[in-house]
Amino acid sequence: MAKPVIEPITEQTLPEFAAFLETNMPVSRTARDWISGLLANWCVSRPNYGFLMRDEGKVVGGIGAYYADRIIRGQPARFCNITSWCVLDSHRKYSMQLAMNVVAQPGYNFTDFSPTKVVAGTLQFFKFKSLDEAVAVIPNLPLFSFSGRVLTKPSDIERSLNGEMLTIWKDHAKFPWLRHVVVGQVDDWCHIIYKRGKFKRLPCANVIYISNGAVFNRYLTRLSSHFFWHGMMSTHIERRFLAKVPRLAVIRTGFNAKQFLGSSLAPSDIDYLYSETVALDL
Repeated sequence: MAKPVIEPITEQTLPEFAAFLETNMPVSRTARDWISGLLANWCVSRPNYGFLMRDEGKVVGGIGAYYADRIIRGQPARFCNITSWCVLDSHRKYSMQLAMNVVAQPGYNFTDFSPTKVVAGTLQFFKFKSLDEAVAVIPNLPLFSFSGRVLTKPSDIERSLNGEMLTIWKDHAKFPWLRHVVVGQVDDWCHIIYKRGKFKRLPCANVIYISNGAVFNRYLTRLSSHFFWHGMMSTHIERRFLAKVPRLAVIRTGFNAKQFLGSSLAPSDIDYLYSETVALDL
């Protein structure tokens, strides 16, 4: 077997990669869906859509990538989020070289939020670090609270936010599978992004972003009641996002740990904004 060729995924070759994912990824998603999701972009100059691998002209593997220009602790930072890493069994030995092309790009911080155990091991070879994978499961109870308000109408949410919080809302409001809620009061709001899911066959809220852990905890009773009356029996949020684990929460572990690489990054700097988590209906 000749050594396969690895090349950047361009707008012209993105349909080929999407068709490859439709055929070989263990999820029910069409090539059109893959293209729509991978087109999401949050940087001024996108270098590629990831990298693909060819053998005699045929796509035999690839890694998708999302790029974002962000501000972290007041400083500009560029991110590359790895997604949809898929290689045919016949070419699995070249997976490491495929990953090397991604992480060799200078000036980026890298994340992977859906690694298998094998992928996580490969990334740690490149000095990626693991995030705390524990999830707090909080029962939603119909408790009355005088503290705070819950905003769900887009117009109310937009009026309540400003600065970076408003930018985040505008950048993520377009994805129909994301749900947004703001809880708190004037000058003390927390923006929450979640997806509806199921836990033990009951509807739940899977929180993927909170703007402020302390504010979230402060108005949790109000938020929990809101979720309950909207049919969600529990709230699931990663422990690392919380200022304090609520007393009634149950901690679940055993998930594949998310991975990140960045010399100046701490785990507290990593969230799921501007990534596959929001751009794809996972």
